[in-house]
Amino acid sequence: MLVVNCGKLPGANNLPGGGCPADISNAEAIMGANFGLDAQLEGKVKAALAGGANLQALAATIETEVKTACGNLATDLGVTDFEPTEQGPGKGAEAACNAAAKAVADLKAKAKAKVTVNIQEPKCSASMNAMAECAGKCDASVEPGSVKVECEGGEISGTCEGQCKGKCTVEAGVECEGTCGGSCSGTCSGEISGKCEGKCEGKCDGKDSKGACAGTCEGKCSGKADASCNGSCKGSCSASCEMTGKADCKGSCSGGCSVELKEPKCSGEMKPPKVSAECKANCDAQVSGQLSCTPAKVDVRVEASGDVEAAAKLKAALTKNLPALLKVTIGMKGHVETAAAGVKASLEGVKAAVSGGGAAALKLAGCFASSIDAQVKASVQIDVSVKASASASGSATAGS
Repeated sequence: MLVVNCGKLPGANNLPGGGCPADISNAEAIMGANFGLDAQLEGKVKAALAGGANLQALAATIETEVKTACGNLATDLGVTDFEPTEQGPGKGAEAACNAAAKAVADLKAKAKAKVTVNIQEPKCSASMNAMAECAGKCDASVEPGSVKVECEGGEISGTCEGQCKGKCTVEAGVECEGTCGGSCSGTCSGEISGKCEGKCEGKCDGKDSKGACAGTCEGKCSGKADASCNGSCKGSCSASCEMTGKADCKGSCSGGCSVELKEPKCSGEMKPPKVSAECKANCDAQVSGQLSCTPAKVDVRVEASGDVEAAAKLKAALTKNLPALLKVTIGMKGHVETAAAGVKASLEGVKAAVSGGGAAALKLAGCFASSIDAQVKASVQIDVSVKASASASGSATAGS
């Protein structure tokens, strides 16, 4: 029957994946399927195909994040039409980012503006518990609950129920006495860009100032600020706040805790021991779609000799939307590229391993053909989306 039906199972035309017994876009369905192989090969096949499914989900997430961030930037700059003129992997993100980049360039020209952006990079981390759970499920040689995950080339952070000996990062709404990732409402130890209730030493509304300022202060504020703070903020922070030397940490602690961290996350590469390469690739793709990221901090300075309103609009839009773009361009990029490369190698390796397997090879031909095709498209979707994000964020300082 397999030979007569060109390698497909009876009724295979009605199955997702072009003759595969499981939907190659559904990792859970793949892991629950029975391919009728010996245990070791079965495990490798499932892990490789599940990795392909998780990569598809990851690629969709990346494109959605980029399209949303660029779309918001374009909208805030007055552009409402940024739908793609052609369909394809990453084209939605690319169209939105092209529109955003053009809008930035147009407004810079109108304002005759020089834009300077100081960036505190975002940091993305993946759950070590999620990696351990995934590894325990996808490799039959691993006893569930026994996987110990190591974090290499990065930082471990998590909930500290003791004394945090390193950095404590809290989200908006908690009193801040450290580096604010958004707007600081209080006192700032460094330069500000925004409203200052007091003495402004720098520029007030673009003009040199050494006294009181009723507008926007770019410089040192002696008084209460409500602005982006290029220094330590003491007061309320509109985004995440990073503090050091804080014993009672209400957020995420990194750099050491007096007791074992709960819900640990790793910003580097996670390595579960004694699992197959296929399982590792699958889990990398899965956890990379669930990253937790500390937002980038951006300090946007605009010097304009033209339209002042256009300059203010540009600054506000970049300050609001650049962090979301930098999350992908800087924070997620390394994790995602590692996952994509691992899945590609995993699928190609397992396909080669079963290619001479007679009935097994025929049975799996549709699975691998469909999964590899989807993996190629997912990799293109990721690459196009990441490049579009970088292009849009880079447009802010281009020509400055």
